[in-house]
Amino acid sequence: MGFPAQQQEVPGVQSAMDPVPDCGEESYRGSGRLTGKRAVITGGDSGIGRAVAIAYAREGADVLISYLEEDGDAEEVARLVQKEGRTCILMRGDLAEPAHCRDVITRAATEFGGIDVLVSNAAFQMSHDSLDEISDEEWDYTFRLNVGAYFHLVKAAVPRMPSGGAIIGSSSVNSDMPSPQLAPYAATKAAIANFSASLAQLLGEKGIRVNSVAPGPIWTPLIPATMPPEKVESFGSDTPLGRAGQPAELAPVYVLLASDEGSYISGARVAVTGGRPVL
Repeated sequence: MGFPAQQQEVPGVQSAMDPVPDCGEESYRGSGRLTGKRAVITGGDSGIGRAVAIAYAREGADVLISYLEEDGDAEEVARLVQKEGRTCILMRGDLAEPAHCRDVITRAATEFGGIDVLVSNAAFQMSHDSLDEISDEEWDYTFRLNVGAYFHLVKAAVPRMPSGGAIIGSSSVNSDMPSPQLAPYAATKAAIANFSASLAQLLGEKGIRVNSVAPGPIWTPLIPATMPPEKVESFGSDTPLGRAGQPAELAPVYVLLASDEGSYISGARVAVTGGRPVL
């Protein structure tokens, strides 16, 4: 199933997409698997982060959502979380700045009394046909946000996390099957998978589990905001399942990795790719 050709300015707004992604607003049903947990979710205003925030709230968690500037999308997520009787803190700002990463963690730990789950999901990508199109600034920013923020968030969060805590990084199928048009993004996603595997070994003695999720093509605002309209039309059609995934189809994996049911899952990378292999 394809999508109508469309284009947005970066970073993209979910409410302006056609069709609007399914983040589980009407479909996700919780069962108390995260009752009492305190979670930080970056990029939680839209796409995968939004789906994770909704699922976590319906599973009983309070959440802090970090987002760049998409106030309308973020406020809608807050309403959905609060509808479940859970607390939702919104923090606007650029996670490419290390100080903001530390501020996010400090606020969550202060207001929640600690952090049980960190989902590092915010990311930047752009599509280019040649290296000449990639500016030095774009290359540096992609790594500062996608990889640097993960490092700074984890470093600040670990002292505030109890044994039993969980860290989840959002990698990508691009980490193993890099799209040449997404070279900087793909390189960062490989780094996230690798860093997550290192963290799992470093933090195991603290009882903190670390895993990554490797999504395939998922219908999020990044797509119309960073790809030409003709690629948007066919986005995801080359997967074995013949379509792009919806953010709601990622949420159950993030729930499992955050829950006590995943107590012996650490160092894993879970592929949710519509059939594309991840090595």
